[in-house]
Amino acid sequence: MKIKTGDTVKVISGHYKGTVSEVIKVDPKNNKVTVEGVNMIKKSLKVSQQNPEGGIVEKEAPIDASNVMLYDKKAKKADRVRVEINDKGEKVRVFKKSGNPVDKGGKK
Repeated sequence: MKIKTGDTVKVISGHYKGTVSEVIKVDPKNNKVTVEGVNMIKKSLKVSQQNPEGGIVEKEAPIDASNVMLYDKKAKKADRVRVEINDKGEKVRVFKKSGNPVDKGGKK
């Protein structure tokens, strides 16, 4: 999976098609990603010491990684990615069409 936490992606299918947002969480074992503001669900919370009032909370649910593409901010469109080795010998993700490097994702 070439998508990492913190990457900007565009949703390419489903109810939220066309949405450009940031990846919150990646689950490579199940091939799922959680994207900010996409696939919102309502979750009921029980009354507890941490949450004395309980209630209903809206949160993001994971979607399949095949439904998103990495988004190139410079070219302003979604694109596929390849991995290249730069002159320092490091692996770098690069957009296929534009050749622009993918901004460093990773945890902030």
